[in-house]
Amino acid sequence: MLSLHTNAASLSAQNSLSTTQSKLSTSMTRLSTGFRINSAMDDAAGLQIATRLKSQTSGMAVAMRNTQNSVSMLQTAEGSLDETGNILLRMKDLATQAADGSSSKDDQTAMQSEFDSLADELSNIMKNTKFGGTALLNKDTGKLKASVTFQIGADKAETMSGNFTTEVADVHAKLLLASSRFAGGTAAGATATGTEISGTDAAAGATAANLTIQDLSDSIDSVSALRSKIGAVANRLDHVYNNLSNISTNTQNATGRIMDVDFATESAKMTSNQMLMQAGTAMLKQTNQMSSMVMSLLQ
Repeated sequence: MLSLHTNAASLSAQNSLSTTQSKLSTSMTRLSTGFRINSAMDDAAGLQIATRLKSQTSGMAVAMRNTQNSVSMLQTAEGSLDETGNILLRMKDLATQAADGSSSKDDQTAMQSEFDSLADELSNIMKNTKFGGTALLNKDTGKLKASVTFQIGADKAETMSGNFTTEVADVHAKLLLASSRFAGGTAAGATATGTEISGTDAAAGATAANLTIQDLSDSIDSVSALRSKIGAVANRLDHVYNNLSNISTNTQNATGRIMDVDFATESAKMTSNQMLMQAGTAMLKQTNQMSSMVMSLLQ
């Protein structure tokens, strides 16, 4: 129907052109940002799922850093205990040498001097081994003297506990028994300070050294037990890290499949919409000329 008041063809062309322009704008926005979802209007459900996945991924990234920091902390403590074991082996060698009948009182005195120096270094290691400014092996303030909770996941329930209380206490007790000079303390049944491998004469020193050998063996065993416990927990944290890395990778892939735009598909849509825009503009121009047909009928 030809009409001066209503140009149905023009209205239809305008509506089609508006729809095509909206689609073209959406395609251009997606291609410029790289995201399929740029607002909740694009995909409300997809945005909610992707946001939840992003939250999980972000939390796991922090948890992965936590595990690395925790492993570093435990490695620091384990390294100090390694040196503690080396010192104890040297002290045991001195005690073994002092217990031999060929050692004179002067020999034992010289050995005792080195023995005392090594005991002082043991005290220094146990007191001052720190990670990030926090003592680790100190019997009063050390982090490992009590149970340590590791946050290994994005949720509050994803935690792991490492309890070194018994082992740390046993190490301190055994070291104090082996040498009363350790940490400047005394222990029931321990030899008096400075006489662990020496005495009033060579025979007395040999007797004391013989007893100290067993105490040092017990100390070495206790240090090894603590190192073993620390190593076991560190190994578990390493496995936690690997598992988190795997989960994080797959979660990020899932997020990408929801949020990221497919450039091949979207660029094809944009090209199609650009062509439709050109065609629609041309047709709108044609429909605007239809009113002139009405005037030709009146001539």
